[in-house]
Amino acid sequence: MRFCTLASGSKANATLVEMGETRLLVDNGLGPRILAKRLAEAGVMPQSISAIVVTHEHIDHVKGIAQAVAKWHWPVYATRGTLNGIRDLPPGQQHALTYGKRTAIGDCEIELVRVPHDAAQPAAVVITASRSGARLGVATDLGHVPEELGAAFERLDCLVFESNHDEEMLRNGPYPPFLQERIACDTGHLSNRQSGGLLQRVAHKGLRHVLLAHLSQQNNLPAVALGAAKDALRRTSFKGTMRCASQDEVTFPEGRGQMELGI
Repeated sequence: MRFCTLASGSKANATLVEMGETRLLVDNGLGPRILAKRLAEAGVMPQSISAIVVTHEHIDHVKGIAQAVAKWHWPVYATRGTLNGIRDLPPGQQHALTYGKRTAIGDCEIELVRVPHDAAQPAAVVITASRSGARLGVATDLGHVPEELGAAFERLDCLVFESNHDEEMLRNGPYPPFLQERIACDTGHLSNRQSGGLLQRVAHKGLRHVLLAHLSQQNNLPAVALGAAKDALRRTSFKGTMRCASQDEVTFPEGRGQMELGI
């Protein structure tokens, strides 16, 4: 299994996952030119992408999907509510999924997990390699951690997980009260503290890599997010790597240019 984020934040989001001969994108808020450039940095051609899995219909997750599908003819997998929210998506490329049901795509299986966010039918994603059994979880937009997600994310090998804001920075930051409330509510985004709670629950010695994702550029800092996560994991058995995913460049779990994990 290999994975990296191509973009992560409030402007655009995209995660690349490779299992066997199958390559998936989870979300795509990047235009075709920038997407192709970042895929090339990961050693991947757009034509080799098997499918795209979409977590929800917000613009930073879907802005580049219709253009990419028109250019490269990728099938698109998501809940029906999410698919209905993506403009100009050909019906023949749409594959509606239901929560909790595993679906095979090439050398892997995907499962969507319901999450609380202010979208039609938002989801987190669990991707399992058919041959090795390696498991990756991706959840980047949710206001709190439901029991269903905590259970689905147990025994992962790798995790891409939201750590959007520092609560004090949000309270004292530039956002108006209504926007602060929207971010902090139960269908908004996870704080560093909330993210740490999930990390504590799912941490185990087999969890190899964690990428903290969707960091706010106004209400968080990578050092603050990493510090909170490390504090949360201090008394667990986690011995893996942990990094913050970047908005503006490819982020590999083990450092620049290191996408091969051997999982």
